[in-house]
Amino acid sequence: MSPGRNSRLRTVGLLTLGLVGTGQVICAKDGTFLPPILPEVVVTGNYPTSPKDTYYSDQLSLKKYTRPQVDTPQSVTSVPRQLMDDTNASTMREVLKNVPGISLAAGEGGAQGDNLTIRGFTARNDIFLDGIRDFGSYYRDSFNWENVEVLKGPASVSFGRGSTGGVVNQVSKAPVKGAHLTGEETVGTAGKQRATLDVNEPLTNNAAIRLNVMAESSKVADRDIVESRRYGIAPSLALGMGTGTRMTLSYFYQQSDDIPDYGIPYLFNAPAPVSRHNFYGFKSDFLNTRANVVTIKAEHDLNDVTMLTNQFRYGHYTRKMRATEARIAGSPTIETPLDSITINRNEINTDSTETAFFNQFDSVSQFKTGDIEHTLVMGAEIAKETSNPTRYTIAGVPTTGLANPDESQSFSGTNTARTITDVISNSLGFYGIDTIKLFEQWEFTGGARWDQFNTVYSQNAASPSSFSATDRFTSWRGAVTYKPVEDGSLYIGYGNSFNPSAEALSLSASNQGLAPEENITYEAGAKWEWFKKKLLTRLAIFKSEKLNARETDPSNSALTVLAGNQSVIGLELEATGQISEQWQVSGGYAFMRSRLESSRFFPNAVGSPLANVPRNTFNFWTTYRVANNLTIGGGANFVDSRRASTTSPNDPTTGLPKQVPSYWVFNAMAAYDITKSVQLQLNIYNLTDAYFIEQVHPSHLIPGEGRTAVVSMKVKL
Repeated sequence: MSPGRNSRLRTVGLLTLGLVGTGQVICAKDGTFLPPILPEVVVTGNYPTSPKDTYYSDQLSLKKYTRPQVDTPQSVTSVPRQLMDDTNASTMREVLKNVPGISLAAGEGGAQGDNLTIRGFTARNDIFLDGIRDFGSYYRDSFNWENVEVLKGPASVSFGRGSTGGVVNQVSKAPVKGAHLTGEETVGTAGKQRATLDVNEPLTNNAAIRLNVMAESSKVADRDIVESRRYGIAPSLALGMGTGTRMTLSYFYQQSDDIPDYGIPYLFNAPAPVSRHNFYGFKSDFLNTRANVVTIKAEHDLNDVTMLTNQFRYGHYTRKMRATEARIAGSPTIETPLDSITINRNEINTDSTETAFFNQFDSVSQFKTGDIEHTLVMGAEIAKETSNPTRYTIAGVPTTGLANPDESQSFSGTNTARTITDVISNSLGFYGIDTIKLFEQWEFTGGARWDQFNTVYSQNAASPSSFSATDRFTSWRGAVTYKPVEDGSLYIGYGNSFNPSAEALSLSASNQGLAPEENITYEAGAKWEWFKKKLLTRLAIFKSEKLNARETDPSNSALTVLAGNQSVIGLELEATGQISEQWQVSGGYAFMRSRLESSRFFPNAVGSPLANVPRNTFNFWTTYRVANNLTIGGGANFVDSRRASTTSPNDPTTGLPKQVPSYWVFNAMAAYDITKSVQLQLNIYNLTDAYFIEQVHPSHLIPGEGRTAVVSMKVKL
């Protein structure tokens, strides 16, 4: 029987189902008929991962998002494995360069690891791993990722606290039916050496095991002394594949032993005009992190219309570090020669351990009430998170020069424990999201979530202290989608989110009694699929507003109030997928007008842009297979100028705010298939060897890497 004109093939676990216009469903495996299901809704089996060798995946990995990307009333950018491979992106920082509207921030004194801004608001605490919060302060490697999903706009209804500008979800590689082995060896300039291995082996018809391993040692071009050494292993076991009850057990471990980069200082209101080779720390500086994550995931098809999922996770993260931040000594003038300016070395020394217990339950059901079709997602989450940082004060550290820092100096100083902190946070959340389909062309999505977030904070210091806070918040989201044609949709959406004072597992006397910050976002957009659903284009306009931003009195650190108002108005354009079998593209542009709308303690800053929010960002990457065994590609990134702080006063010497200039970076690649199983790939980054500031902080700046070339050999069996 041949499908009708309106049929659409969908993958459900290992079965391909044709949704026939008559409501009958054919199992492609044996041709038998299955009970009818609602069109274009998947509730059984595992959602498909990114189609191999393409840049566009029409379905998200998260069960909470039941619609195809083209029908999801929210801005979503998916970076699939193939795009990571073509750009040779091995870190989250490199992967997110393929997403418009994101800018990178430098690590802070007590917080290292991936630090980013989405649509103008910090997303440092909005990083997830397979839908569960990944809180650890570490730099994430891509070796075990199948996909990275960036969901923009407030997402508290799905994820709980945070998500003002959006969230980043890492999608782990999981066992699959077929056997495969992929190995890759990479060498390059700046001492780059990297090896990865991906092995999948079926155990039975319904069980398989997968193992991913990574080891890397590398420096950073034109950033002398800075070094990264990483190792990772991620085994996983899947049972019951293709059956009504499935279970996946996985373990993820990553360790990093780095010489961290705290960059260069500001001189007055701009980056100090020094060589990008300058390193102001010591060769003995260190940042050692360990991430251990154990996950047990169970799925069960309760009946023809409902699937249940439960995930349990335990995470254990450790961090030991001593890093050097350069600070200008004294009060130099504009006429002071650079080689006469002294640098005080601010030593940041911390040991910390974070743990996380999560249990997350979700159900997805599809049913009808009369002629109205529903897809109802409900869930509950319970979690316990802890943080135990010890911070040290180091005195007697030798100074160095701004123009020519002495990298040969040995570290010396007196180390004294300053604070020992213990934080325990318990959270509980319940949510429901219903998508209603009416008249074939209209869909209405509405959801709400209730959260309770309790934190107990204690600190041993010169003056011991103890605080606690309990926040309860209801978040919600609503959207309307109109489909004028099958391949396109128009939508409008509105939602809120909240940021409690203890969001980052920290609390103080000044903010323990404050209500959470509340944020709202309006968004309207259009999505369209082209070239037989192989390319997705989207347009979105949005406004995000923080209604009651926390502000601390600059003359009294014990006084914090909810008095600020911040907004970002923006536009995004994006295209991802295949133009032809040979030609793939991934590109986007974001315009963001950020503004401090009101402030109690910083009235002179009203009207200023928000920190680390470039007005324009642009990313583009494309590959073209020019012959059966040769592919070439290239792209560019543009990031506009950014302020270092929203409210800090202007520099007293120049009268200007701290700001970094805009920059362009151009990249290229070529891949040659030696055989069907062996490929050689060359990637060159920063072709023009531009000197630019990639990561900003109010007290220091981190330059981007200089021109870099890497060669990879990939073997696929």
